[in-house]
Amino acid sequence: MIKKQLLFILAVTTFGYVNTAQAQSPISGFMQGKGKGNVSISFSSEKYDEVYFIPEKVDGVPVFNETKITSTSLYATYGISDQVDVVVVLPYVKAKGNATQEVLTNLDLENERKGLQDVSVFIKYSPFNFNFASSSLRLIGALGLKTPLSNYKVEEGFQSIIAIGNRSTTISTTGLAMFKMNSGAFASGQIAGNFANNDVPNSVTTELKVGYAAKSFYGDAYVANQKSTGGVDIFGEGFAGLFPVTKVNYTKIGVNLYAPIYKELGVSVGASTLVAGRNIGKSSGYYGGLVYKF
Repeated sequence: MIKKQLLFILAVTTFGYVNTAQAQSPISGFMQGKGKGNVSISFSSEKYDEVYFIPEKVDGVPVFNETKITSTSLYATYGISDQVDVVVVLPYVKAKGNATQEVLTNLDLENERKGLQDVSVFIKYSPFNFNFASSSLRLIGALGLKTPLSNYKVEEGFQSIIAIGNRSTTISTTGLAMFKMNSGAFASGQIAGNFANNDVPNSVTTELKVGYAAKSFYGDAYVANQKSTGGVDIFGEGFAGLFPVTKVNYTKIGVNLYAPIYKELGVSVGASTLVAGRNIGKSSGYYGGLVYKF
């Protein structure tokens, strides 16, 4: 059974008008081990032409009709010790709308925004790992910081519908438990509190995952949720046209696969879809990544 298994799935999070949701937490239940780690380069793409408003879902993204978001991302994790890992995530994001030239001219808009988004750095600490006859239980805590890395814009009226981020610095605290069988089957659950500045609502995120990790194959299925603890609804009471301050709730499901291809090199693929939400685009997407483990 693989002891140090990559869990890399990164989809883009944008907090403009019709937000796409982060598909999966970058915090997994697997620790790298002292001096070991992995680096991954991935490409992800998702799009939507329906939006979850309150009280119902509507067809068509306002102004832009449809939104497609692509990202090229760097993910790296390294074991400082057997109990401490550091995780770094850096995405380059492109958001593209499908507005007509007439609309773009009349409203002085652009159909595309792109650039480096937010760098995220996490410290994972695993103080407890209980071993049983044919299974184990690992407990992990993590502290993370996400902050803008480029001077992308958000306060631009309708243009912020395709903003690549919310220009907010966020501190996250995560608790995770993973139960793993010696056969390779595992299940994990985590909960995180996310505390943002610039009037962006704080949120609570959760994730449940089941999967199987073997020498030549890894796979999992997950359900991820976010619930904002503040904010306003788009076009609702208190909304003044500043999209990053809206509340964003969602439920997203997805699958991930990983397989080695040559020595320390492997590939990862996955897909996800949003099944419920509030002030968010009904997105579906996929990703593929090249992974180097050392």
